[in-house]
Amino acid sequence: MSNPLNNTPEASDPERHFRTDHLEADLKGRSIRGGAVTMAAQLGKFILRLAVTVILARLLTPKDYGLIGMVTVITNFVALFQDLGLSLATIQRSKIDHAQVSTLFWLNVALSCGLTLLIVALAPAIAWFYGEPRLIWITIVLAVGFVFGGLTVQHQALLRRQMRFKALAALEIISMLVGFVAGLVWAWYRRDYWSLVVLQQTQIITTAVGVWVMCGWRPGPPVRHSGIGSMLVFGGNFTGFTVVNYFSRNLDNVLIGSYLGAEQLGLYAKAYQLLLLPIQQINMPLRNVAIPTLSRLQHDPDRYRAYYHKAVQLMVTFGMPLVAFTFVTADNLLPTLLGPQWTNTVSIFQVLSVAAFLGTFNMATGWVYVSFGRTDIQFRWNLFASAVTAIGFFIGIKWGTLGVAAAYSISQVLLQIPAIVYSYKDSPLRLRDLAITLSRPAFASLSAAAALFALNHFLLNNINGLISLLLDGVLYILFYIGLWILLPNGRHEFLDILRLLKDVRQKPKKSQNTD
Repeated sequence: MSNPLNNTPEASDPERHFRTDHLEADLKGRSIRGGAVTMAAQLGKFILRLAVTVILARLLTPKDYGLIGMVTVITNFVALFQDLGLSLATIQRSKIDHAQVSTLFWLNVALSCGLTLLIVALAPAIAWFYGEPRLIWITIVLAVGFVFGGLTVQHQALLRRQMRFKALAALEIISMLVGFVAGLVWAWYRRDYWSLVVLQQTQIITTAVGVWVMCGWRPGPPVRHSGIGSMLVFGGNFTGFTVVNYFSRNLDNVLIGSYLGAEQLGLYAKAYQLLLLPIQQINMPLRNVAIPTLSRLQHDPDRYRAYYHKAVQLMVTFGMPLVAFTFVTADNLLPTLLGPQWTNTVSIFQVLSVAAFLGTFNMATGWVYVSFGRTDIQFRWNLFASAVTAIGFFIGIKWGTLGVAAAYSISQVLLQIPAIVYSYKDSPLRLRDLAITLSRPAFASLSAAAALFALNHFLLNNINGLISLLLDGVLYILFYIGLWILLPNGRHEFLDILRLLKDVRQKPKKSQNTD
């Protein structure tokens, strides 16, 4: 009996894992349906993650989160090297073969094993740096996950290259459920930080097993002179970008943890996590669909431009209102979800919201770099941007956790337009077109937030708790949609989005090779 999850074209074809010509006939339909499936899965993951966050926040303390945050800021940085950008190289390349992917697979495995040993060796130094001996065993156990992560890099890349988003979505939901159950059971009985470790490691192991089952590809031995030189250059530049980006984005955690302690880091990390959580549910699935699609369109400027702006429009249409709504309701939202012990996160959360609002679309610059294979330019820009962000963190730490949050938001405001202009250079994209794409959701989001704030301040200020949040949510949606439609040409744009949703429900076109 064939595996129902194995929906690759013509299972008898030995090159089926690497070819993409069968995708061209219905590229738009595949990308729309893939985006819909991924978004639906992301919504399910968001609900699961939010539920687990709420439960664990009541079973654990800010210090428990701070202890894990002290280690993960290091281990997540080192983990960037187990991929080495080779997954994106596999997705972006127009043609690839079995020998090349096999060689890349063994490179990823070797790197992952080496990084595991490195982290284990660094465990005592990490504990010494923070002055917290419990970090030694936390670091050692988290390091084991690198081995399983390295085993999945190329298999996941092949699934994305083939635009098998249903299989990926199913795997993500299953692995998340298994990890959450394991973490919650541990937290219920032990009430300590190890529940967060168990949750993360169980999810990684489940993903590794599942991706091998779903992909069906098995690596051969590494092959010398297999033609992966350009892919290593591409991946090396992208890794350089991610390393520098990670350093600048996590320097705030290092400074807060070392200067202000685990409790303050726990408050800051939780505010940051909750703020990014809804955005990631939108941005990450769109990224996973947009990059392979735009890579296939890199030689067709008109189709590239049209798809890019439609993807950005979808991203900000849902992302901007989420950020604006959580900002205006934060003083009720956070204590209601997490409990009164997390009240001090409210001001941090609101200050970070400025950066989060811009973050609803800044990922789109990365789409341009990767789809055109220009990761070298992306790396150079990020060296400059990261330096600006790091300087801001060192200045902001003088005013505590809130000062670091303000520094991050200010730096993102200053860098946003230059970042877009630089990424659009020598591409078919124009800043003016992006401004038009962003204008309607930005205006509607901010205006709806202002209306809700005024309504709560003058009429509903005595209502708190879950009922108030539900009422605020309904009112905000009505304000947002109403403002969107009332804007010039708004009704036409709204109907376009409805038509796009209708396309999602359409069956794929039949061709010789189907999913």
